Amino acid sequence: QVQLVESGGGLVQAGGSLRLSCATSGSFFSINRMAWYRQAPGKQRELVAGITTGGSTNYADSVRGRFTISRDNAKNTVYLQMNSLKPEDTAVYLCNADIRGAGVRVYWGQGTQVTVSS
Repeated sequence: QVQLVESGGGLVQAGGSLRLSCATSGSFFSINRMAWYRQAPGKQRELVAGITTGGSTNYADSVRGRFTISRDNAKNTVYLQMNSLKPEDTAVYLCNADIRGAGVRVYWGQGTQVTVSS
């Protein structure tokens, strides 16, 4: 059973920083693309940042220059360093991964709350 488990969320003041982690466990052959999404109350889920196995990244315009996605392939873990946080960054942050087992399937973590106070 493949699982993605996020950690690192919390309450921070505007201008502060947080680092999210998402660890993958279970039985699988490989992990392809990994990404972070977020969903604020009453809003649609949106892509925050993605990273390929080779390290190519893409970011939402709203976080580019403030957030950095990275991954440790040996630990099957993806990270999101969030700096210069704004109140509008408040959301549940979810980890997402394309994982190759018997086939390729998309897995989601349960989410971690990030709250930025003004």
